[in-house]
Amino acid sequence: MKKLLFLLFCTGLGLPVAGQRWQIDPDGGIVWRPGNDTPHRDHLEMTGEQISTVLRWVVDDRGAFRVERSLIFPLLRVRPNDTHASLMCRVATDIPSLLAVNTSASGFNASALQFERVEKIVIDGTVRVFSQWSFNAVGAGYEEVEHPAPVLAMERTIFPSPTQPALCERYLIRNIGSQTLEISIPEFSQIVTTPSERGITGGYVIRAELLDAGIRILQPGDSTVVDALFRACRVGETLPPADVGAELRSRREFVSAISDKLVLETPDPVVDTEFRFAKIRAAESIIKTRGGYMHAPGGECYYAAIWANDQAEYVNPFFPMLGYDIGNRSALNAFRHFARFMNAEYRPIPSSIIAEGDDIWNGAGNRGDAAMIAYGAARYALARGERNEAEELWPLVEWCLEYCRRKLTPEGVVASDTDELEGRFPAGKANLCTSTLYYDALRSAVYLGQELGCPRETLRVYKRQTSELAEAIECHFGATVAGYETYRYFDGCTKLRSWICMPLIAGLQNRSEGTVRALLGKELMTENGLLTEQGSSTFWDRSTLYALRGIYIAGQADRATEFLSHYARRRLLGDHVPYPIEAWPEGSQRHLAAESGLFCRVITEGLFGIRPTGFRSFDLTPSMPSGWNRMALRHIRAFENNFDLVIEKQPDGFLRVTLAISGRNPRAFRLRQGASLRIKLP
Repeated sequence: MKKLLFLLFCTGLGLPVAGQRWQIDPDGGIVWRPGNDTPHRDHLEMTGEQISTVLRWVVDDRGAFRVERSLIFPLLRVRPNDTHASLMCRVATDIPSLLAVNTSASGFNASALQFERVEKIVIDGTVRVFSQWSFNAVGAGYEEVEHPAPVLAMERTIFPSPTQPALCERYLIRNIGSQTLEISIPEFSQIVTTPSERGITGGYVIRAELLDAGIRILQPGDSTVVDALFRACRVGETLPPADVGAELRSRREFVSAISDKLVLETPDPVVDTEFRFAKIRAAESIIKTRGGYMHAPGGECYYAAIWANDQAEYVNPFFPMLGYDIGNRSALNAFRHFARFMNAEYRPIPSSIIAEGDDIWNGAGNRGDAAMIAYGAARYALARGERNEAEELWPLVEWCLEYCRRKLTPEGVVASDTDELEGRFPAGKANLCTSTLYYDALRSAVYLGQELGCPRETLRVYKRQTSELAEAIECHFGATVAGYETYRYFDGCTKLRSWICMPLIAGLQNRSEGTVRALLGKELMTENGLLTEQGSSTFWDRSTLYALRGIYIAGQADRATEFLSHYARRRLLGDHVPYPIEAWPEGSQRHLAAESGLFCRVITEGLFGIRPTGFRSFDLTPSMPSGWNRMALRHIRAFENNFDLVIEKQPDGFLRVTLAISGRNPRAFRLRQGASLRIKLP
């Protein structure tokens, strides 16, 4: 096992392995240098407060780069104003083809740029494409040359504005030849005005444009910058002055700020780098709507809205760990929106609140949404450590717990119409996922209630309900499936499902060994992660990432780390990069943002085993794999503190845990492998 882990770690240093196209760039991104591995195409999403873009790009068999930009403007709503009602368009304008080069000492004999050869592509929170260009001179007497020598080097940088409805592109052009060149930049704009009857607030203007037209003289070695913008606004509105340089600085400042928070250090640089990328994707995808900050799943579908699974359950409990203020504000805002729908009759809270908070979606019925919300809200409130927020969220937690209690079947598990897959796969009348989320929510509610000074009888009831539910989950769902001592997903289910990992997440260990073997067995495991159901071809990263976390929590660190290393290499350095994805075949592996939050929680809650137990306390159960001697998480911003955790393996097999709180002397603890430690912060 140690030899296998060593080989996996070596691949992260740039040694070739099967399926590895990209390498880690020393500056923190990833880089691909095209060679004999073209053509190659991929897509990735990037998001700001008023825009999201999916770049569909290709390096063709001649080495040239092409890109189609999907532009999504979540605050420009179209009819019908439903879940998918963001203004969207695709633009394939080839900016370099608009430029011309003149080498004549007299007259104007401009030639188009040709014969591009991409040298490398770097993804680092922006997309940067480095290439060289040639051209054939214009005029009588000039011969066409099939592969003329390159005369220009170009660096494209593509990124969303952090705050404006704009996709920005910067083209840095450098003369690498021996002649003086004139670069001609035309006055150029593409404008589309949408019909007024199709927009919620009338027509919209989508505008693509080049800035600062004119002629630039480049001596050998000189460079110049050409900027392009893709923007949208309402008819009659005036777009603000454009400053692509300022937008680029803001984007880089955001990426740097997120990179410097919650820093992971392990012997595996690929896992560390994928963690950094996942933080960026999880944090960037927050839309500033009329209804407050709303975390967006993305994928050209889901914006200016929130869901009980993606936001309340998946990503919101992560934001306090990251300490990203806008992320915390979006989390609290999401719970406030769900709290609007509490009612005395205990009718279901909607699965999704859409259209900037103006409407709801509840098309799948009761998916176990109350369990999702209670689970996420209680964990968020504890890790956030803000008493005022916790007091505001406590009625929502109580309501959701009571809703689940009222849905208990005669067998003592929670009934729901479906689960978060919304009928894509059968879920019976009561599924394992909903009941284990309810169980975990009850556990957190006891800790939260203690902090808030709730009546002892209330907490005794929650403790009793927790014990009863654990027994009911074992009795109703515990089963032998496909030869494994694990769980059936619902009554009558005879196939393994990836969501059998959920009891591991909640700390239910009765069937942990059989469940881990089932998750890693041939029936579910593929090179892309776990199949949703045994015998199918569908995989969703969300259940794969839950399973990874659960295998760590079950104390199977070596198995989990082998799985984690493979997964991180596939997502970061493979053919579709650089973030966790939603699913396949549905959505063509879109980079939905909450899945990146789930990857981060594999580290915080799985590898390091952090479980909130109070506003200033947590249980720490680190799972150090046998091939590692040290790991650290730095600048953890949860529990109203800024602290580091360093875990080091000692010669006698024990772990040394060093807690370093900002402004205080470090404290050290000695911990047996697999044991837990209650950490209390000031």
